[in-house]
Formats: sequence, C-alpha cells, structure tokens
Amino acid sequence: MLNTSKEMETNNVKAFGAENRDASLKQMKIQRREPSANDIEIDILYCGVCHSDLHTVRNDWGGSIYPAVPGHEIVGRITKIGNSVSKFKVGDLAAVGCMVDSCGQCSSCTQDLEQYCVPGFTGTYNGKDRHLGGQTFGGYSEKVVVDERFVLRVPENLDPAAAAPLLCAGITTWSPLRHWKVKKGDKVAVVGLGGLGHMAIKLAKALGAHVTLFSRSPEKEKDAKALGADAIVISTDKQQMSSVNAAFDLIIDTVPYVHDVNEYIPALNINGTIVLVGYLGPLEPMLNTVPMILGRKSVAGSVIGGIAETQEMLDFCGKHNIVSEIELIKMQDINEAYERMLKSDVRYRFVIDMESLKT
Repeated sequence: MLNTSKEMETNNVKAFGAENRDASLKQMKIQRREPSANDIEIDILYCGVCHSDLHTVRNDWGGSIYPAVPGHEIVGRITKIGNSVSKFKVGDLAAVGCMVDSCGQCSSCTQDLEQYCVPGFTGTYNGKDRHLGGQTFGGYSEKVVVDERFVLRVPENLDPAAAAPLLCAGITTWSPLRHWKVKKGDKVAVVGLGGLGHMAIKLAKALGAHVTLFSRSPEKEKDAKALGADAIVISTDKQQMSSVNAAFDLIIDTVPYVHDVNEYIPALNINGTIVLVGYLGPLEPMLNTVPMILGRKSVAGSVIGGIAETQEMLDFCGKHNIVSEIELIKMQDINEAYERMLKSDVRYRFVIDMESLKT
C-alpha cells in the first residue's frame, strides 16, 4: 500500500484528446496524481466510445474545457492502492464510469444517487478536478486515479472489452428498468436500436420482461430478435402502431435526437411511463397532455445510475453473462470512429484497445 503525502505528487501519462472544438484528437500528455490514502490507480485496458465523448470534444452542449480528453467507460487492472483502501486489491479487474466524485452529503448522495448530486457530480472528464485543480481527464489514456468510492468491480467472467460500455450504455438503461421495478411478465418497449437500445433489450429480457422494439427500419428485426426482443413495431406504420395501444408498462426511449414523443404515448398502459434516456434538449413538437391525463401516463427522464446501482448492474450482467456488442478499435482510429458514429455505422458500440496507445 501507498503512504499518503501532504504534497500532491503527479505523473505524466499518455492520452488522446482535442486542443479545441475544431481539432482532431491526437496524442498528448496529461497529469495524473499519485494515489493518496483513498485512491486507486487503474491501468486502463479498454475504454468505450460514447456519443457524449464526441459532443464534448466538439462542444455541442457548450461548456467544454480544452484540452478535452474523453472516455467514461473504463475497464482495467488495479496497479496501486492507497493505504486506506479496503474494498479492492492490486490486480483486481475494475471499472470507472461517468463519475469520479460527488459532494457525498446532499439528499441525493445520501440515498446512493450520486448521479443526481445537488451541487453536481464530478464527471470523469470535463469536470472540476478537486485534487489537482483544472479539469478532469477521461479514459482515453494509459491510466486513471480515482477515489475508491467511485471504483467498481467487474466480474471476471465477462469479456473486459465488451463490458466497458456497461459503464454508460448499460447503466443508463438499467437504472430506469430498476426504478420502475420491471419484473417478469412486464411489457417493456425500447425506442431505437443503437448503443443504448441494444443494452435496454438485453437487460429487460434478462429481467423477464416481454420486450418490443420500436424502430423505423424493418431490416432491424433480425438483429433485435437476436438480442432478445420478442417483437418489433415499425413506428412509421400506423396500423402497427395502433395494434399496440395501451400495451406497455414502460417505454425506454433511446433516440439521441429531437423526435415526436407523442406518437408513443398511446402505446402506454394505464400508469405507464415513457423514459427519455437518449436525448437532451427541448421536445418538438410539444407534448400533448390529453392522452397523459386520460391514462395517468408519464413522460420522464433518467441519467446513468449511482455507484451502488451500477455495481448491482455489473453483478447482474456477470450472473447472466451480458455484455455489449462491440467493435474493437485502435486509439489512433478514434477520429474515423467519430465520423462513423455520426452515421450510425457501428454495431453497437466502439471500444478502444488501450494497448494501442502504449506502443
């Protein structure tokens, strides 16, 4: 174990990031702190590629800080631990998701809902680094140092590369499934078959739900059923949409761009909820409240999950051998991957083999 030093020591490590919103990602050096008493250092083996990475690099949401080093779907091996760390040991397969810190004291944090930290959680990248100052840097790098409270254990039976997207795509869809208490026999629908949608199907099916995919593309039926979907409804076909009126207890909407949510609300059963997990921004057209009021139906939002819930998800995936469908890429191919991601040219998630950065 490591001794705590009053003076924060740092190391330079290789990373890939962007200098500004118009720049391609390239190799650079960033600083990581030496682990203090409660810290864990992880040698990063794999890092998933999320749409949030691209949005941050290109400042699509505003507020990006440069240089920007993305990556919040991190899986690796623990190489160092602080002398107060008790839950992990060197050599463990570990993970880091979208958060590396929170206030720990607000009404959300005390309920294990760090993702809703009232002052705001510290993002794995583009967040305020409470240790070194400046911003946090993500998993497109050789290693990461994180407080033990925000480190997760990865079941050893899972493919570590394919497990990486569980840290965002997995927990983003698991959290609403758990919050709305999906159980065996429930009727769940998923809107959109991408990185989030394919995980929603796998997880809902493993929970025992009857799962339907809403899609605009009939050619996705084969893939959807291979992932575990029981049925597919083509959302542009009025007859098919009418056939599922009042059919679903929960609809998870994973579409990442503005779209008409109103067309899915009639498909909810009484007390049903449609949960938006893929799109950030104003809805167009506006919601029509009539079917909501007449059926006590809800439109809700959800974002990732707390640390305890994320560990629960990883353990569940270990038990049921659930991982993401991935395409493994080299770090040097990230700019091409971003362009392909914009065209939805990936089934269903890119994951970076970080060994390529170390050579």
